[in-house]
Amino acid sequence: MSTSRTLEGVVLAGGYSTRFGETDKAVADLAGTPLIRRVVDRLAAVTDAVVINCRDDQREAIQAALSGHDLEVRYAIDPVPDRGPLAGIAVGLEAVDREYAAVVACDMPFVEPALFEQLYAHARGHDGAVVRLEDGWYQPTQAVYRAESMARACEETLGSDDTRILAAFDSLDVVTVEEAALEGVSETTFESVDTPDDLRAAAHRLEEVSSR
Repeated sequence: MSTSRTLEGVVLAGGYSTRFGETDKAVADLAGTPLIRRVVDRLAAVTDAVVINCRDDQREAIQAALSGHDLEVRYAIDPVPDRGPLAGIAVGLEAVDREYAAVVACDMPFVEPALFEQLYAHARGHDGAVVRLEDGWYQPTQAVYRAESMARACEETLGSDDTRILAAFDSLDVVTVEEAALEGVSETTFESVDTPDDLRAAAHRLEEVSSR
């Protein structure tokens, strides 16, 4: 199923990355390519347009990291910096032009396009689709959402006492997809780069793949 003209990408990059040190991990070098560019490269298999949610002070560096990319890239700047992933999803989705969006955090360089294709198939006619991992946890920052309804739910949830992403689902029809039901999707798709050690491990993995 071709999703390039029906699905838009949203990359969440607005966090302060406190576990990563003083460097903004969104533009950290991963085997010669900025981390966020690797994520956008993966999205290019399922969409021709992407929205980058970030802080205003990040925009110049991220624009440089994505310079010359084939995708249409737009920016959704956080009006209040670093309010968390729920706010980032809301801001990013409000800038989306299409009914559905593939949302992914900027620190997930191994995200697999096949995951979004399958989630989109489940999400159509609903407010979204999210994976429940084998350990019982959900993966809401690598999911497909109906942009308008999820953005509205996120904004409403930000005004409550419970600002978890999953709390926004309470008023929505979001399909749960079990990790075991995914086809041809490696568990590495959900791995994130949170620390410098994670970045080195990711670089080592890429080196191993390229040497095969």
